[in-house]
Amino acid sequence: MARLCSLTMTLTVLLSCSCPTLGKKKLYIGALFPMSGGWPGGQACLPAAQMALDLVNKRADILPEYQLELIHYDSMCDPGEATKLLYDLLYTEPIKVVLMPGCSSVSTLVAEAARMWNLIVLSYGSSSPALSNRQRFPTFFRTHPSATLHNPTRVQLFQKWKWTKIATIQQTTEVFTSTLDDLEERVKEAGIEISVRQSFLTDPAVAVKNLKRQDARIIVGLFYETEARKVFCEVYKEKLYGKKYVWFLIGWYADNWFKIKDPSINCTVEQMSEAVEGHVTTEIVMLNPETVRGASNLTSQEFLAQLMSKLGGKNPEETGGFQEAPLAYDAVWALALALNKTVGPLKAKGHRLEDFNYNNRDITAEIYRAMNTSSFEGVSGHVVFDAQGSRMAWTLIEQLQGGSYKKIGYYDSTKGNLSWYGNDKWIGSGPPADQTVVIEEFRYLSQKIFVSVSVFAGLGILLGIICLTFNIYNSNVRYIQNSQPYLNNMTAVGCMMALGAVFPLGIDGLHVHRRQFPVVCQFRLWLLGLGFSLAYGSMFTKIWWVHTVFTKKDEKKDKRKHLEPWKLYATVGVLLSIDILSLMIWQIVDPLHITVEKFTREAPKGDLDVLIQPLLEHCSSEKMNTWLGVVYGYKGLLLLLGIFLAYETKSISTEKINDHRAVGMAIYNVAVLCMITAPVTMILSSQQDASFAFASLAIVFSVYITLVVLFVPKMRRLVTRGEWQSDAQETMKTGSSTNNNDEEKSRQLERENKELQKIIQEKEERVSELRNQLSERQALRSRRRGSTVSNQNHSSSSPAIPQSDPRSLAPPPGYPVPISDLHPIPPSFGNSSSLYQPDSKISRNNCHTSRLQLLYK
Repeated sequence: MARLCSLTMTLTVLLSCSCPTLGKKKLYIGALFPMSGGWPGGQACLPAAQMALDLVNKRADILPEYQLELIHYDSMCDPGEATKLLYDLLYTEPIKVVLMPGCSSVSTLVAEAARMWNLIVLSYGSSSPALSNRQRFPTFFRTHPSATLHNPTRVQLFQKWKWTKIATIQQTTEVFTSTLDDLEERVKEAGIEISVRQSFLTDPAVAVKNLKRQDARIIVGLFYETEARKVFCEVYKEKLYGKKYVWFLIGWYADNWFKIKDPSINCTVEQMSEAVEGHVTTEIVMLNPETVRGASNLTSQEFLAQLMSKLGGKNPEETGGFQEAPLAYDAVWALALALNKTVGPLKAKGHRLEDFNYNNRDITAEIYRAMNTSSFEGVSGHVVFDAQGSRMAWTLIEQLQGGSYKKIGYYDSTKGNLSWYGNDKWIGSGPPADQTVVIEEFRYLSQKIFVSVSVFAGLGILLGIICLTFNIYNSNVRYIQNSQPYLNNMTAVGCMMALGAVFPLGIDGLHVHRRQFPVVCQFRLWLLGLGFSLAYGSMFTKIWWVHTVFTKKDEKKDKRKHLEPWKLYATVGVLLSIDILSLMIWQIVDPLHITVEKFTREAPKGDLDVLIQPLLEHCSSEKMNTWLGVVYGYKGLLLLLGIFLAYETKSISTEKINDHRAVGMAIYNVAVLCMITAPVTMILSSQQDASFAFASLAIVFSVYITLVVLFVPKMRRLVTRGEWQSDAQETMKTGSSTNNNDEEKSRQLERENKELQKIIQEKEERVSELRNQLSERQALRSRRRGSTVSNQNHSSSSPAIPQSDPRSLAPPPGYPVPISDLHPIPPSFGNSSSLYQPDSKISRNNCHTSRLQLLYK
């Protein structure tokens, strides 16, 4: 009973598994998959085709009444073997609706014979240009583009590097012969000559030697993968590789084709790797780069994942046809969609697909029309056929660099557009017409120098952060307040910005692509310009204010001594605004861009056929010299003026800016280094290491000296004396008055001096007035005395002259009585300091005779 139940369950499972195929009519596809030979593409293409068949047979909207089945054989990519297999397919039941060959040589045989049996031929791996002949192959279609699609790409590359002579070596099969014929026509139209043309059947040794003997440099190789290993083994022996040779190969080989052990060659893997390094391949884009779901509802990446599972963990690089697998997958879908499209029209004509036989041309014609109008999204991209039945696609350009293929660019033959990848480097540029290889090499900055200077710059930024933090934290300390801490903060920030400019100064094409290089140029300019304006501008403002105050006239000096900080900040703001405005105008009117300086070509030792073209990248603009002249002129005047002001104020002491002497020392340092660095770096601009080292070290040293001179003394003062100590305590400890006490005493003495000058001026005016009065009185007395004498001579009986009032001749209060009216006035009478005593005001001020000496200083 248990055995009966088990049997019943087994039958149920089998029936449920076969339910989707029950009642469906079978349509057979005869296929030839090369599992070995020159191109063993069937190793990956067969599993891909089976994956497509499984999905098609499960779909209810595609051929719902039919089931596709694949009958396949191994053609070994051999036309002789394929002839026998084709006979078996045609003369063995069941009838095949479509034939699917792989290799071009096999497809040529099958497609030419298929017309006799009214069969549509759909190939997934044929690239021979000869198959595009509709008269010879009227029912042929292929999802693999024609090999002639490589030739427009090759010609574009030849023209790009101005090559005028090329050589070719080919395997003598129809696919490569027809491809080479097409290439010869195209290069002739482009003005390029094929100077050497070699061919071989099985052994390429003689052909490679002829290439060497005829000095071939640009070589196009057309052969299958197995023959490619033979060719490059001979290439290694003949030393026909290196930077003075450029090889162009077909890109459908496995990625590690040169590492596969081959008993037919006697070269090691290392020798093969050395010989193939740097060669260029062109191949059709066979995998959709976009993430889209096409007719199979799979993206290209999902297809690859399922294919890898189907291969059972095999290495894709060692699996033949792995790159062409998407084409085989899409070939099955193209066939299924075309057959599905014919169901309706055939039914209208009274035909069915299962009625197909090798004599029924109506069904063949309907399938042909459906195939010719195919258009859908596949895992290999958009599938569409041209008038010759060939697939239209893009071409991918790759180069072997370091043992692996790197993408260089794409070529769209329909638009003639050659686009390049930005991040990959081409390792050789190829020879011009004279057959001498010219290799362009960029000179990049030494990484040791860049790293060493960057370490110093980073430490300088750290020092700037410490100084800035110290200044902000102690900004309420009187000694720090008297040094204008906000200006010191600007100096520290400007120094850090200048140090930050060291990093973009050392960045070149080794680190960034050419499209990003102008951004680096702008960073250099802005960081250095604004850093200089902040650092030097704040120091210049201090020294300018000190000089302005202490060189004014006495009547204006007292007003200017009342420092208003906003004026200092405004001065720095003006200098900063000038820089920002000039840099913005420069960037808008004539922006910086990358320019390449070419040097004299150099011939390396040991290789007379190679010339090195040294190149150097620069940040430049159309009117670079004009802009530099304006900037250097403006900055130079500021530096010279700063030196002058620092020299003029070196002996001045002021309480409001107590560190102006240190500022002067910093200005000397910055000015000298800048004036030396600017012309030297212009002279050394063509020597990238020396120019960077000189400019960056000048920035580092000037910043270090500025930060040390301005901030270290302040730190030392606060640490050694303590910010809590008063000025009196500091004076007792040091035994001498501070600069602040000296300044206070100086101001007091100046005030006393002004008061004494006013008193003296008043007394001198009073003395002058009294002298005038005394002179008038003496003149009056003289006239009266003369009249008296005259009267005595003429009349003895004159009345007596009245006596004048003694008080009228008395001197003013506080003045001495004159000895005699007849005596002349002493010449020293005008010196009030020797004749008169000081009044009560002077007495109140306790003015000592030693202080009166200040009156005439």
